[in-house]
Parts: sequence; structure tokens; C-alpha cells
Amino acid sequence: MPSRKTAIVTGSTSGIGLAIAHALAADGCNIVVNSFSDTADDQAVTDAIARHHGVKTVYIKADMSKPAECRALVAKAAESFGSVDILVNNAGIQHVAPVEEFPIEKWDAIIAINLSSAFHTIAAAIPLMREAGGGRIVNIASAHGLVASPFKSAYVAAKHGIMGLTKTVALELARDKITCNAICPGYVLTPLVEAQIPDQMKANKMDRDTVVREVMLDKQPTKEFVTVEQVAAAAVFLCSDAAAQINGTQISVDGGWTAQ
Repeated sequence: MPSRKTAIVTGSTSGIGLAIAHALAADGCNIVVNSFSDTADDQAVTDAIARHHGVKTVYIKADMSKPAECRALVAKAAESFGSVDILVNNAGIQHVAPVEEFPIEKWDAIIAINLSSAFHTIAAAIPLMREAGGGRIVNIASAHGLVASPFKSAYVAAKHGIMGLTKTVALELARDKITCNAICPGYVLTPLVEAQIPDQMKANKMDRDTVVREVMLDKQPTKEFVTVEQVAAAAVFLCSDAAAQINGTQISVDGGWTAQ
């Protein structure tokens, strides 16, 4: 039997995913780091987690827009560590444009990576978690899984879909000691968010500071960005024994956005 739990974190070489990988490693988990690029930097990030926390890590390349690679990621993780105990579906991309101008290929990619990939990794992980006697599935959704904003049709649709998937999986696995929950962050200043600022500037005809103040943080009552460490702490809690009866729901880490 594996002496440590194994956690897969998709999209984990930067941003929220990297913070969750570090937090779960600090909690004693072996970590499967993932992205689609497989560069020297990806391996360096993976090695740094192992070195810093004294756990084992492995980097597994997988393009989360491709169903076969999503499922192979889970199989390779089990081959590497002997079990899959925790699955964090974090990989995501974004594009901002009005519906009538939204590129078809961007729609397809966002639905594939932000929604369908979670279906495929979960489906592959369920038998392994059942075999292990339990597990934790955490889907990184968004405040946009609960409410909408203009110009983000694909992202909002995908994140609402993640919420429905989370609830369905939770109900199906409720008696298997496998929980499935979502985390709904507000705006976190990650590379994904930073990259959408120019699109928001164009769509809203605003400068950068105005976009941050009046578009991004307008609905976040604290007027502060959420930190990656705060999201990671919520993930660690949902993976703990204390969260065994938290199932099919979400933790909002959004500064009060969805309280409105």
C-alpha cells in the first residue's frame, strides 16, 4: 500500500494549480504536476515541490483538450505512485469577446479544457479511488460558475457545467467515501487573469487600471484580489478528513462577490 496519498493537480505549473500542488505537498501528499508543454521549466517546478516538501513528484504532460490524454494522465499517475487519492481539476483557459464575435475554435477549446477534461479525469479516477477505499475530487470552478458576466460566454457556460458535474458525481459516489466539491474563486491575479486584461480593455474601451478597478474588482466587495494561497488552503481542507461530510457543494473564495 502507498505510504502517502497521491494527488493529481491539472494545470499545475503556475497560478492556482501550482499553489494547490505546493499546499497538498506540504500536507504530505505525493504530487502529479501537469501541463501541456513538458519544458525544462515544467520539470524544474516539479522538482522544486519535491525538494521543498520532502515528497515524491512526477511531471506528466497531457493536453487537457484531448480526452485520451486526460484519461492517460490518471492512468500514468497510478502507475507512478500506486494510487490516485486526490484529483484537483484546475486546468483552464479564457477568452473574452461578445457572443456574436466569439471565435468558434475558442468556444470549443474552452469547453474542452475547462469542462470536458474534468469529466474525463473523474471517470478515469473513480475506479482507482474505489479500489483505494475513498478519495477526494476538487473542481476549481469560479464565481462564474454561480453568476455571469458579459463577454465570457464560453467560460461562464463551462464553469456552470462544472458545478452541475460536481453535484452529479457527488451523488453517484456518496456511499463510496469519495467526495466531489468545487471551489469558486473570485478574481485571483494569476497569469490567466493577467492575460485577459488586454481583451477586457478592448471590449470595454478602458485602460488597464480602470479595467482592474471597475470591471474585475467592481463586484468583489473587499476590492482585493484573492490570493492563490487562499484558494489552495480551501482545497487542502476539502481533501481532509474534516471535510468527509462536505459533498456536492462549493466553497466560494470571492471576497463576497456572490453574496450580492
